[in-house]
Amino acid sequence: MAHDKNATDWICRAPYAGKLERIEAFIAGYGYALHRHDTYAIGTTLSGVQSFQYRGQERHSLPGTTMVLHPDEAHDGQAGTADGFQYRKIYVEPALIQQILGGKPLPFIRNGMSLDPRLAAATRALLQGMERPLDALEEDDALFDLAQALNAVAGVPTGRKSLDYRAAETARQFIHDTLDRPVTLDDMAQHSGRDRWSLSRDFRQLFGTSPYRYLIMRRLDLVRTLLMQGQSLASAALIAGFVDQSHMTGHFTNTWGLPPLRWLKLQGRPRSG
Repeated sequence: MAHDKNATDWICRAPYAGKLERIEAFIAGYGYALHRHDTYAIGTTLSGVQSFQYRGQERHSLPGTTMVLHPDEAHDGQAGTADGFQYRKIYVEPALIQQILGGKPLPFIRNGMSLDPRLAAATRALLQGMERPLDALEEDDALFDLAQALNAVAGVPTGRKSLDYRAAETARQFIHDTLDRPVTLDDMAQHSGRDRWSLSRDFRQLFGTSPYRYLIMRRLDLVRTLLMQGQSLASAALIAGFVDQSHMTGHFTNTWGLPPLRWLKLQGRPRSG
């Protein structure tokens, strides 16, 4: 978690040893362009005012607020005052929530913010000890509490069609197994035993994004890993299954609100293209 306190903006990633990506960051001004990713982004503002566009309105997170940005909802990020803001955040794959909830529609927190103490407590457990990896059992316990808190605060949706969690999870695993080659919805339907359009509908409600977007995000996860290992943008793009560097860069920027080189620079690892 070491970082340069004199730097204008910085992002530090907690040691990764389990299921979650955890970060702490400071942004002095304009941080992120409008973007969307297929995980929950859940966190808290430590100091300052964290401003962001979300579902057509500008929101302002103050210390003590829990932010819960739903998968695939567009948002940006910037300082609400001249003092900048500092925050901690975890990125939680919807599949982890589904493993606990067992096939319910993903919990949705209105407005992307909450003052509910149950969510605050569950989030705090995952954002402490950023200088060390979470113990595996500690992480699982905290994830269970987080899923239950999200479900309780969001309320139980009504009037939804039944969802085939088994088929959607089979299709999700199929995507992980075929990152290195083209995948079609028909391939996933045949593999899961579910018709293609029902599978697409269930996948979106259970995992918060479309099958295609999920595939792109897993390839981008691989790109980030390769870049941190020192690969060039061009080689990382090709290894991860993108057509070329430009194709990858467009998806990367639309997903994280930063082009790849700026993302690397904020983490103290500048690279040439």
